[in-house]
Amino acid sequence: MEISCVLPIAAELGEGPVWCERDQVLWWVDIRAPSVNRFDPSSGANTVFAMPEPVGCLALGAGTHILVALASGLSWLDPETGELAPFTPIEADDPRTRLNDGRCDRQGCLWVGSMNRGPDGPGGALYRAHADGTLARVRGGIGVPNCTAFSPDGRTLYFADSPTRRIRAFDLDPATGGLSGERIFATIADDAGVPDGGTVDAEGCLWVAHWDGARLSRFCPDGTLDRVVSLPVRRPTCMAFGGPDLDVLYVTSARAGLTDPGLDDGGVLAFRPGVRGLPEARFHEPGRSTSELGRP
Repeated sequence: MEISCVLPIAAELGEGPVWCERDQVLWWVDIRAPSVNRFDPSSGANTVFAMPEPVGCLALGAGTHILVALASGLSWLDPETGELAPFTPIEADDPRTRLNDGRCDRQGCLWVGSMNRGPDGPGGALYRAHADGTLARVRGGIGVPNCTAFSPDGRTLYFADSPTRRIRAFDLDPATGGLSGERIFATIADDAGVPDGGTVDAEGCLWVAHWDGARLSRFCPDGTLDRVVSLPVRRPTCMAFGGPDLDVLYVTSARAGLTDPGLDDGGVLAFRPGVRGLPEARFHEPGRSTSELGRP
């Protein structure tokens, strides 16, 4: 496989790539810069939307707006004007935490986790946000939430608390959002970095980025390690399938904390892994657009 750096932007902490099928562009964030970015592979142009506070992840709206997980809660970004509109606060009154990794499930709810900004231990939590603005706190005692991904049928949630090096799987009830059947799906070896972002391909396999591991791993639905892809960046963070056929894997990376970063560290990589991805779920209730709910 030929792996290339399609956007050598030297991001401090590139994260959260999401492919927009409608516009054929890649949305991603730089947590520390902080900014939301829109990368057009056809032209190579990258549009930067500066954010007022650290931004952990994003989700596509039913229309053109982008739901952004800022440190203190969720806000809508209007790409036409660059303006932000608050949607739902999350731990806004706790300056010790910020939002981090997240992804929409197949039912259009955003699952997003919080984490401590400093070395205060596992004080984060996992939340499920609905398009009507309601919020459910699903799980607490989390150190660094990552690898949020869903099986093709939407009935399995994958999730990692990065410092534990363990990726867990849960049975997910699509009707209620309830979790059960918690189990250890995979464990990352000490010399392979820690699990960061993840996504699921059309065959139901989970791809995981290894922070400080310079690689991606692909796990079969039963947790068996299928393959390892070495990367020219030390700290890959997350990935998203894109392109007209969803057969290109885009990988974000970070250069934060590296004393001798390489040319590609902090860039966005791309390669064809030989499998296709799934369309990214948008933030809305099934059968109802967010505009019907009074949201962008």
